[in-house]
Amino acid sequence: METKPFIFGIETSGEHFTDREKETARIIQNFQNGINTILISPRRWGKTSLVHKVCNMVESEHIRTVRLDIFSCRSEKDFYDAFATAVLKQTSSRIEEWLENIRLFLSRISPRITMGPDPMSDFSISLEYNPKPQDVDDILQLPERIAQKRGYSIVVCIDEFQQIGEFRDSLTFQKRLRSVWQLQKSVSYCLFGSKKHMMSGLFENSSKPFYKFGDILFLQKINTEVWIEYICSRFIATGKRISPEFAENICRKVDNHSSYVQQYAWLVWIHTDKEAAADDLSNAYQDLLDQNTPLFEKQTENLTTYQMNFLRAIVNGTHSEFSSREIIERYQLGSSANVSIIRKSLIDKELIDISRGQIYIPDPVMEEWLRREFRH
Repeated sequence: METKPFIFGIETSGEHFTDREKETARIIQNFQNGINTILISPRRWGKTSLVHKVCNMVESEHIRTVRLDIFSCRSEKDFYDAFATAVLKQTSSRIEEWLENIRLFLSRISPRITMGPDPMSDFSISLEYNPKPQDVDDILQLPERIAQKRGYSIVVCIDEFQQIGEFRDSLTFQKRLRSVWQLQKSVSYCLFGSKKHMMSGLFENSSKPFYKFGDILFLQKINTEVWIEYICSRFIATGKRISPEFAENICRKVDNHSSYVQQYAWLVWIHTDKEAAADDLSNAYQDLLDQNTPLFEKQTENLTTYQMNFLRAIVNGTHSEFSSREIIERYQLGSSANVSIIRKSLIDKELIDISRGQIYIPDPVMEEWLRREFRH
């Protein structure tokens, strides 16, 4: 009997990965045909799991994939170090091979190499503090040169790509990446990240270097019917039962948010003895709120009164016309100019989003937590 029916908070795979069939097929086609892919969606919707699933499916003697997460990168140098390390590590199966690649393609740089107990899986590369332009080009051309030398194509997948927007002189850095990457014939890129508005700013703004860089996919929510089948099957696989109605209730309470569906279903499963009851769902939802309360408190503790009033308005059902005199006075937002400042700051903090002219809170559990806090 299985003991772990639901997975959340980490990458999902195998039987825990559900649906995304259309997106999977499209990304596979992109990877196999050398098309750059940009994946955009709110956080915790399964982007990383989807990309890694496709990587595992296309990996072959003709296609190699390189995966790196640049969340911890705070500068261009950090990026180059992480990029070179990932490319060398994941395109080599023997220590002799990546040493040869360094000799062939990075000989001018003479990077510092740090090795752990297992050189094949535990090593990193560090460049000089201020690498020269030609050294930077060598790093960015590394996957292209390896691919041409070895006779296969490479897909480089970069998670948390929005971090480059935080680098000093980011625009110049973006231009450098684009100028090198767009000319490569044997390498394509899959760029994705957890901050939707920053990713959109990088790829949808016609004045930015990465505008029209590749095929943009906006990840949508998984349909309720798919979730119901998944939830019911996971309960059955572990010797318990839940009705389709209760499974639908789980989806509805968290607005089909992938990570929350998994977490809420897990909590319901814990409360369930043999067959899920209404009390199990109620108690599990309170657990869901309690478990996420420390995070929500941290996200809101430094908000101004104006910002909290703006969130209160959304919770109370206001999704547009925030600059109207009625809304400004009712929720004490100051002025129409102040409303624009509040809106931008909350978007930057990922606490609100805008879709089809409507402003909403993208985290459904946070919205319910705020609703309860405002009642106090």
